[in-house]
Amino acid sequence: MPTAIEFNNISKIYRLGLVSTGTLAHDLKRWWTMNIKGKEDPYLTIGETNDRSTKGDSEYVWALRDIDFKVEQGDVVGIIGKNGAGKSTLLKILSKVTAPTTGTIRARGRIGSLLEVGTGFHPEMTGRENIYMNGAILGMTKAEITKKLDEIVDFSGCERYIDTPVKRYSSGMMVRLGFAVAAHLDPEILVVDEVLAVGDAEFQKKAIGKMQDVSRGEGRTVLFVSHNMSAVRSLCHTGILLDNGQISYKGDIHETVTRYLSENGKTTSIRQGNKKMEFGRYSLDNTTIETGENLTVSFSFRINQPVDLPLINIVFYDTIGNRITECSCLDDKNFNIRKLELNTDYCVHCTVKNINFLPGEYRINLWAGRGSENYDWITNCMNFHVIQSRKFINRTEQFPNEARLILQSQWQQLS
Repeated sequence: MPTAIEFNNISKIYRLGLVSTGTLAHDLKRWWTMNIKGKEDPYLTIGETNDRSTKGDSEYVWALRDIDFKVEQGDVVGIIGKNGAGKSTLLKILSKVTAPTTGTIRARGRIGSLLEVGTGFHPEMTGRENIYMNGAILGMTKAEITKKLDEIVDFSGCERYIDTPVKRYSSGMMVRLGFAVAAHLDPEILVVDEVLAVGDAEFQKKAIGKMQDVSRGEGRTVLFVSHNMSAVRSLCHTGILLDNGQISYKGDIHETVTRYLSENGKTTSIRQGNKKMEFGRYSLDNTTIETGENLTVSFSFRINQPVDLPLINIVFYDTIGNRITECSCLDDKNFNIRKLELNTDYCVHCTVKNINFLPGEYRINLWAGRGSENYDWITNCMNFHVIQSRKFINRTEQFPNEARLILQSQWQQLS
């Protein structure tokens, strides 16, 4: 396949703080050093890695550093990373919103960009007028735009307001129309930032379907930035993982997402209890599952002191600490923890069936105890990711008023 986009040594450096009278002096020094003396930019050597969580010594930071990769025509590339990793800066450079400090980009074909709500729209112009303006910017004739107009308006769902100035649109309406314009005006390269998160679930599904059609059916290239790992997995073929402005991995999208989740899903485990019972090793059979699939939790434990009717619970939490549900050893009548001996290591497999969680990341706590007494309690000891399955109905559609998920589990003692 021919190359659609080629990033060659792309770097972008920013100066922190407010723009002040010192900026002119910096610009003159840079110009004098580079153009008169013929030397390297003096501020590049003092730039620091863009780690927003730490305090640096320099007022210059690298938003991007040494970005090199190629995108083949018709490929759908997911660009992922934590906030501040440089994803949006990379797309802005590609879309010529800002210029790189070093390096060059070669792009073959017209670029349609949707970087943030209202990108490229004039607030005083109507939706219809903005469609024609965006088409003209992409180099299309009025006749070509008119031919696509009805399709764009229908896809956006904004027909009633198409002759209203877009300054009166909600953020969701703005995204709907902006995406419809970017996707339908025949750009060879479609660049989409996190803006789809503003749209409702119905439009997000519609937009992802359109991007799939654009890439697979029409052979166009798509660069997609999102924190929705389910959407990234279902849409993209390859992935770029950015970390502090640098590429930490590029390759298969599933491996890219797995690395991202493992690097950013790390949490500090906290352990407490009187150790009458004590957990040993623990693991999951899979860290990424689809809705409706089973998940097997394996762990070992031993009973150090005599205990009365001990319980073992596997508790599920979301990423912000909300308790979702739990599974108990009492759920399986064939599992009898009362007959276990002291000072003996046991291994257990618990298969949690048909996990119908919403797509996202979840964490697991292991708890052993009785009533208010904690024998052993490990928080955040395991985490996994759920992606939406096309074969399984969305939980919010199936259980719209459900307050608590009830899961079935099968417990098996191996030794």
